[in-house]
Order: sequence, then C-alpha cells, then structure tokens
Amino acid sequence: MSQALPISKFPVPELKDLPEDIRTTILAVQEKAGFVPNVFLTLAHRPAEFRAFFAYHDALMLKETGSLTKADREMIVTATSAKNHCLYCVVAHGALLRIYAKNPLVADQVAVNHLKADITPRQQAMLDFAIKVCLDSASVTEEDYVQLRTHGFDDEDIWDIAGITAFFGLSNRMANVISMRPNPEFFLMGRVERPKSA
Repeated sequence: MSQALPISKFPVPELKDLPEDIRTTILAVQEKAGFVPNVFLTLAHRPAEFRAFFAYHDALMLKETGSLTKADREMIVTATSAKNHCLYCVVAHGALLRIYAKNPLVADQVAVNHLKADITPRQQAMLDFAIKVCLDSASVTEEDYVQLRTHGFDDEDIWDIAGITAFFGLSNRMANVISMRPNPEFFLMGRVERPKSA
C-alpha cells in the first residue's frame, strides 16, 4: 500500500510547538471527536489566522438564534463546497450533516444535486439561494428575498445563509490551494454506528 499523502502542502506544526490557546482548542476538539480534524492542524500554520478563522466559524455555525438548524447549516456548507470542488469540506461537513440530520443519504444527495435530494421545499429554497450566492452573488435580487420569505426565512436567516456560504467559499479555496486532506474518520461518520465505549 502506498504512503498516505500529506494533509497539507504547507508545514504542519507539532502540537507541542503551538501557542497554548491553540493547543488547548485542538485538545478539546480531540477529546470531543476522538480525533483531530485536519483543518485544525493545517490552519495552525498561521496562528493569528487560525484564531480569526475559528472565531468567525463559531459565530456562524454555533449560534443559537435564527431558524437555521445545525443540519441546515451543514447542508449549506456541503452543497456549496461541492460547487467549489472542495474535497475536505464536502467530506467533513457531509459527515456532520449526516449526523445532525440523522440521515446517512442526504449529504451525498445535496453534494451531487440538491434538486434531486430528499429534502424539504424549504431546504431546497435555502440551497437554491446559497448556491446562487456561491456562484453568482452579483445576481441576487429582491426576488430571492421574497422567495426565501415565503419559506419562513427572515432577513437575519438570509444573512446567515449568505454568511455561511461566503465564509466557506474562503475555506474551500484555502483547502484546495493547500491540498488539505480529509481525515479517514469522516468518511464513515453518520453512515455506521459509532462503537460504544466500554
């Protein structure tokens, strides 16, 4: 079997060499997930940008206001990351989508073609807009707002959809440029039951 490819084209720092706040963040993620997602290791190459990236990520993805569920947020990331051909984000956020949606099929469906996916009309409208923001944000008009409002989205939700799409547009491009590799663990998450600890 061939040697595994590196997780980034750029240097990946050792955990022991990282600033304490970043090391603490990574160890907390490892404790919760059981492994360290490669995005944390690769972006630690630039500590100031690591901090800014995850602060914005958390503001968008962990907020508890608005009508978007965690599954909705991950669905936006998965669908738009597929349009940007980002292997890391499709695989990693597809895993989270499967878990939050409790649906082992949905991530593959929305990554390939959300119009054929087993999702609600509300989610389809959300992804129609997100993909428009992803591919042609200059063409967004008041009609897009009207369409989203008919599905119960308010202006703050619309900002969230656009913000998530735009933020992950940055993430997708950096992941592609540095050839960030998804962790093998992501591929089975939400598809098979996790082993119960003894």
